[in-house]
Amino acid sequence: MEIITLPVTAFAQNCRIVICKQTRQAAVVDPGGDAEKIIAELAKHALNLQCILLTHGHLDHVGAAKVLAEHFAVDIVGPQQDELFWFDALPMQAQMFGFAPVTPFYPQHWLNHGDIFPLGELRFEIRHCPGHTPGHIVFYEAEHKIVLVGDVIFKGSVGRTDFPKGDAQQLLNSIKQQILTLPDETRILSGHGPDTKVVTERISNPFISGKYG
Repeated sequence: MEIITLPVTAFAQNCRIVICKQTRQAAVVDPGGDAEKIIAELAKHALNLQCILLTHGHLDHVGAAKVLAEHFAVDIVGPQQDELFWFDALPMQAQMFGFAPVTPFYPQHWLNHGDIFPLGELRFEIRHCPGHTPGHIVFYEAEHKIVLVGDVIFKGSVGRTDFPKGDAQQLLNSIKQQILTLPDETRILSGHGPDTKVVTERISNPFISGKYG
């Protein structure tokens, strides 16, 4: 597996290009914006884009999804269907976050907890992690010990829960049950900020230990 990280938008959101080394098939995970930058990176590496994968419906994670899907004639896949209201609310999100106006669009395929999503020879297990948003999912690739977590957990922090349908206790439950149960050396690739590891967050994340929140 290869992963290219492209910070996009004013929120420095970590858009990831995930690549199967054997097949050169690729997926773009959480393209929040800057579509031309993402298109140029895909062309630079001569990648065969298969789909757009979304962890949740916040605009800084999905803003370029429709443009990329149409440009490459690929599907938008994920998140879980409880996230539908955030896609309905894309125009409101654009106004709230200071993005250019956007019309609602929707994934072609929703994903559910326990699904396995293939990309070339990679296999991503879908884990439903509500709390930051109700339909938030993460993508776990066991062989390579990598989990793409969107805004569930960050290095030394956790996702916000003050948006509509956010739930702080639900988020902590998701982290403890779906993230911290992964092998210690699993790399956590978050939607913002640096990467971390499961063992690091289990030991030192103050929100999980109960020091804060």
